[in-house]
Amino acid sequence: MKKNILLVVIALVACVASVSAQGRKGLCINEVMVQNDSSVIDDYGMRHAWVELYNSTHASMEISSVYLTNDKNNPTLYPVPLGDVNTEIPALQHVLFWADGEPSKGTFHMSFTINPGETIYIFDADQQTILDEVTIPADLAPNTTYARKADGKGGVNAEAWEVRDGGEKYITPSSNNIIVDTNTKVESFRTLDGNGFVLTLMAMSIVFSALLVLSICFYFISKVGGLVSKINKIRSHGGDPKTVTAEDAPAHDSGEEIAAIVMALHEHLNAHDQENTILTINKVKKAYSPWSSKIYGLRELPRR
Repeated sequence: MKKNILLVVIALVACVASVSAQGRKGLCINEVMVQNDSSVIDDYGMRHAWVELYNSTHASMEISSVYLTNDKNNPTLYPVPLGDVNTEIPALQHVLFWADGEPSKGTFHMSFTINPGETIYIFDADQQTILDEVTIPADLAPNTTYARKADGKGGVNAEAWEVRDGGEKYITPSSNNIIVDTNTKVESFRTLDGNGFVLTLMAMSIVFSALLVLSICFYFISKVGGLVSKINKIRSHGGDPKTVTAEDAPAHDSGEEIAAIVMALHEHLNAHDQENTILTINKVKKAYSPWSSKIYGLRELPRR
């Protein structure tokens, strides 16, 4: 029995590890800056080279078991530490790692620096599987980045990457590489309906349609409720709902039943005689407890 339980636990751990490994395959290098003189600053107010990682999956990803390095022969150069809640990257989101060679500053400060012409690797927890890699151009100028044209797209294919200088091609740390500043649908609608009449008509149509649907629903609910009530009355009078129609059920209680209820209430509320010249004495229980009565707590006068 114990062996079977142990095998089940091992199988579950293996499944979890397999799922985690599959999920981490969506982790990729998204943008790199080697020399930072005027770009984003870190949590200490300093400017350093940085590497942006991107979670290209549609689920959150825990990356505390991966390694970052610029030396393929030393895959464990910087292990992402355990125990930091910020190492869980939400779906389709980014995180910055600072290549400042000062890991004592925190989780996102790597133990190495980067230079143009080097290759950056992400190794999985097994220290063998390369999740992603990118070779930085040797002529990458200061304050420029080497970034994917679209977040997480293209793999290691050089055609999927481009140099960005902050002009027409934005530098986007911790943000999408493609910045959409206009909405084509909104612009098209603005052209076709400049005064907003169509938009107003659509909004009113939606509101009144919803109200109509609700009124119809409430109407049928009330009908069903009435039918159920009639069927219950049929059953309470010994009838069979399968053979007796709802119209056969009494619309209200009979007069005899109402009279019986009234007499019962009268007898309950008038429990003793009320005739003139007759005194009715009823025994009444104590309305208080000796334990809670204050008179028993008073000191008696001394007897003479």
